[in-house]
Amino acid sequence: MRMLKIVTIGGGSSYTPELIEGFIKRYDELPVTDIWLVDIEEGREKLEVVGSLAKRMVEKSGLPIKIHLSLNRREALKNADFVTTQIRVGLLDARIKDERIPLKYGVIGQETNGPGGLFKALRTIPVILDICKDMEELCPNAWLINFTNPAGIVTEAVLRHTSIKKVIGLCNLPIHTKINIAEMLGVERERVQVQFAGLNHMVYGLDVYLDGANVTKKVLDILTGDTKGAIDMNNIPDLDWEPEFIRALGVLPCSYHRYYYQTQKMLEEELEAYKKNGVRAEVVKQLEGDLFELYKDPNLDIKPPQLEKRGGAYYSDAACSLIDSIYNDRGDIQTVNTQNNGAIAGIPNESAVEVNCVITKNGPVPLTVGELPIAVNGLIQQIKSFERTTIEAAVTGDYHKALLAMSINPLVPSDTVAKQILDEMLEAHKEYLPQFQH
Repeated sequence: MRMLKIVTIGGGSSYTPELIEGFIKRYDELPVTDIWLVDIEEGREKLEVVGSLAKRMVEKSGLPIKIHLSLNRREALKNADFVTTQIRVGLLDARIKDERIPLKYGVIGQETNGPGGLFKALRTIPVILDICKDMEELCPNAWLINFTNPAGIVTEAVLRHTSIKKVIGLCNLPIHTKINIAEMLGVERERVQVQFAGLNHMVYGLDVYLDGANVTKKVLDILTGDTKGAIDMNNIPDLDWEPEFIRALGVLPCSYHRYYYQTQKMLEEELEAYKKNGVRAEVVKQLEGDLFELYKDPNLDIKPPQLEKRGGAYYSDAACSLIDSIYNDRGDIQTVNTQNNGAIAGIPNESAVEVNCVITKNGPVPLTVGELPIAVNGLIQQIKSFERTTIEAAVTGDYHKALLAMSINPLVPSDTVAKQILDEMLEAHKEYLPQFQH
């Protein structure tokens, strides 16, 4: 049996136990022999805590999987088969700034949308491109499975600025949406298929199928009849949609679309939450602290159910499922971020899109969507323009490109506000933005 080596960069993440659980339960068909959990010096303590739990989980399973912990990325990457990235440059403290600073200017502060998403990308892209340089040298045939946010922008940056084409971006939102639709219809999730198309955190459900029959209208009827809690994520406030608007749109929006279609309501909701409990990142920091206290328990040898309270539940399982499908050439359909190659008309072939793909041993083959409905195409194009300008700013450290990206984003009301937020955030994050210090 050949060795199968997985390297997880950001191995000290609170999501890692879900990843380990996913590999354990798939072992018969995905015989992983070595899992390397890699982190940086600041993450040493978390890596040791999570790594010890991972070792206990493997020991309980009785499987011959070796868990290695390392602060040396290059040592870990040598001859890897799959590399997963789940990093947060600047840790949760940087996310807190991403969410707090825009609120001062009456602008939504959110991890992957608006100014917060821009700055997460500016900090993250150079680090991911560095990891790619090491991969090009040490494991040129490995697949890069990225679930570092903003996943779509990161995937596109890798496609445009490295020689790595075996890159796939992953998001748990389509999985959550599909599960929620199955619950709405009262059926097993395996019976539901959704044709997703768009960009990461900007994906629409164009059509919904139950046992192969198109039930889009039925789902829209349910959604417009009783919208509360129908399609929601743990980390996004639960606000109602206007039923007439959803009927007019004719496709299923995702929860992140609320930032664009209900901007004022979402901003008020954020400001209210900020007064009560702090921004979402502060709530997550508390949740994460509680999780790590659980992880320290020497008797814990399973993934604790509390992990699902974090917004990223199912991420890691989606990664294991994707790796399994590539390794076993399954030809099943999964929704991933990949090179467009003509799947969505009007978006460059080399850009990243989030679409349904057939997963083969050669990676994802996107299912052609063609032209997007006129109702949603404009917003998709505007966000793609924002993403591409953001990538250029991240790679070059060009202030004017960053200002342009901030101003293009639909959540930022004017060029003046864009400049004010940009200047304050560049100062706040300068430790993690060396490309702009010139």
